[in-house]
Amino acid sequence: MRVHKLTLAALAVAASLSLTACQNDDGGTTGQSDPSAASTASSADGGKGADSGSDQGGGAQNSDSAGSGGNGSAGENASAQGTATSSGSGAAGGTGKAARCRTDELEITAVDNTIDGDPDRTVAVTMKNHGGHDCTISGYAGVDLELKEGSLSAKRTGEKATSAVLKNGQSIAFGIHYPSNDSGGSGVRVTGLQVTPPNETRTVTLKWPGAATLPVTDDTASQVTVGPVGSAGQGG
Repeated sequence: MRVHKLTLAALAVAASLSLTACQNDDGGTTGQSDPSAASTASSADGGKGADSGSDQGGGAQNSDSAGSGGNGSAGENASAQGTATSSGSGAAGGTGKAARCRTDELEITAVDNTIDGDPDRTVAVTMKNHGGHDCTISGYAGVDLELKEGSLSAKRTGEKATSAVLKNGQSIAFGIHYPSNDSGGSGVRVTGLQVTPPNETRTVTLKWPGAATLPVTDDTASQVTVGPVGSAGQGG
């Protein structure tokens, strides 16, 4: 019985070795290709996912650059985003774009610019760049008329604002429009003008060059308006 058991065990081992050899001869290549194929598919799917995520992120963060979010690898998109961010900051240092015009770099003056026959009166405010370098300005300035009773903030006209680059020594202007006091009454006396350049917080106080008073009506506050920079003159 012991000899019989050993013989059976030997036959089992031999059969196992024979089966393994057959599998290696017939399907060795197939057996090795499955993990490799799975790895390749996973890598391809992962790469597509990375590119897709990068494209979506680039489009959201780089909306001003047409078509920049749809091409290139994640690294290329990140590089493009970094360039756009640094350029958009307006900082000097090789970005090729002028910095924002700052209050202390602008010489601000105001003059009466009313044209005969106009239903409203106009004050033109001029901002001259004397900072020694180019600067960019756009939007609306903050305007407050100083009154004996307090202050009155001018409302924006709603006109589309455009961006301008001021070279050193160049100027740009905008208009302040207000109603004429034809009521025959004493009206509200204007004692000064406060101007805050676009995207700035520092204010400059000027002498008011316009009519001495505003009419006292319910609509006076809404009739004092300011146009965007570059809009001095009739209608804006």
